[in-house]
Amino acid sequence: MIQTPYYLIDRTALARNMAIMDELRSLSGAKCLLALKCFATWPVFDQMARHMDGTTSSSLYELRLGREKFGKETHAYSVGWADHEIEEAVGYADKIIFNSISQMERFDNQSAQIQRGLRLNPRFSTSGFDLADPARPFSRLGEWDQAKIERVMDRISGFMIHYNCENRDFALFDSQLSRIEEEFGPLLRRLNWVSLGGGIHFTGEGYPLKALAERLRVFQDRFGVQVFLEPGEASITNTTTLEVTVLDVLNNGKDLAIVDSSVEAHMLDLLIYRESARMDDTGPHRFMVCGKSCLAGDIYGEYGFKAPLQIGDRISIPDAAGYTMVKKNWFNGVKMPSIVVRELDGSLTVAREFGYADYRDSLG
Repeated sequence: MIQTPYYLIDRTALARNMAIMDELRSLSGAKCLLALKCFATWPVFDQMARHMDGTTSSSLYELRLGREKFGKETHAYSVGWADHEIEEAVGYADKIIFNSISQMERFDNQSAQIQRGLRLNPRFSTSGFDLADPARPFSRLGEWDQAKIERVMDRISGFMIHYNCENRDFALFDSQLSRIEEEFGPLLRRLNWVSLGGGIHFTGEGYPLKALAERLRVFQDRFGVQVFLEPGEASITNTTTLEVTVLDVLNNGKDLAIVDSSVEAHMLDLLIYRESARMDDTGPHRFMVCGKSCLAGDIYGEYGFKAPLQIGDRISIPDAAGYTMVKKNWFNGVKMPSIVVRELDGSLTVAREFGYADYRDSLG
């Protein structure tokens, strides 16, 4: 038996999302790039690369990983490129996307040999969290002044517009894209490509995929551009669990179960956005599932189990791929989860284990 904790990636579940990806690409003509900021676990890139067109990055290291481990088309974006990064970045990238006109002009000569884009901020988004809202007041993410953008239009071939965040509402996507068309149409017609970013929940149950595909095709035809999407969560939603073991049970007014993992270290977004893990909650025996770090709020949530939890019980925490492995950390020196892949034949492959040396070497 594999020692917990570990992330368990299921290739069969991944294949479901990839089949939807293929259908969207075929029906719409859009290209799909894996957003490495959400998921960068390269042991399953071999499978994903057969159904996606490449990767998009938010840093030099993500960019290099995409080039080396995924291949295909590589988009390089960063909120801020440094002088010592730009030459290497241009060497890995097919397209480089600048966050600001200032960066575009600063690295004009160094980037002139590849396609260049600019991040456009439409000043609205679907985010329900101020922390994650790219259009929040005084946002540093992208440009919106058309007079300023006009100055560099002769040096760019595309825009990147990221404004969807876990958007399950096609009607909202449609109406907001219409706003972009109306406001920025004259600029869009002068481009070769437009990335509409990620955050469109098109692999979710019941999402109107054909309507999305038709809307993307209409947009492409209207402006004569190649559309790119940057799915992160949509690529890997419901493909992965975090496997943990109960270490202790106690009652301090509620039944508590302490597991050999940590929210702070292994599913950090749950703390950041004050959410609970998406576990089954239908059983009659309620337990608060708690992490093993010293952080008082290290809690996965409170759930109903079919039987009372006991020491040694295994718990599978679902939907544990997005923004988990890319954010895992060594807080408290808690053992970092291994990465395990369930192959199509049901066998398990341990892709990576982490030990004391990894903890030690991360600090000096």
